[in-house]
Amino acid sequence: MEFVRFPIVSILEDMLEVPEEHNEKSRNNPSRAYMRDAKAMAATPADVIEHANAYVFVVDMPGIKGEEIKVQVEDENVLVVSGERQRENKESEGVKYVRMERRMGKFMRKFQLPENADLEKISAVCNDGVLKVTVQKLPPPEPKKPKTIQVQVA
Repeated sequence: MEFVRFPIVSILEDMLEVPEEHNEKSRNNPSRAYMRDAKAMAATPADVIEHANAYVFVVDMPGIKGEEIKVQVEDENVLVVSGERQRENKESEGVKYVRMERRMGKFMRKFQLPENADLEKISAVCNDGVLKVTVQKLPPPEPKKPKTIQVQVA
């Protein structure tokens, strides 16, 4: 009989941050790191806007400072926006959380960049909890001019 893991066990292991090597691994289950990344990506909403000369990625990041956000290009054409939202440790006498709904922890979004994205001209600005990453477009290639061959008289 094959060992079957219940989803609640995986959730508890994630919450307790149990190292993955201590878990029984199933060949068909994705790794916990993959699942954590998938959850982080699903919880980070974004808009992608195409302008005539650029692509703009708009990502809501309430409560995150600009220096806590990483914007990188990996695998030569994947834009990665990531960071981590820390929980405020303001525990004092007689104060307790009644409800905690805001998402804490790591966040990440990956975007496949088109072929005409200029990887040398990328800028990122965070203002009022909204991150805007602008990726300029490469100019369109010039049409090939026909090659003229001079005909010689023999």
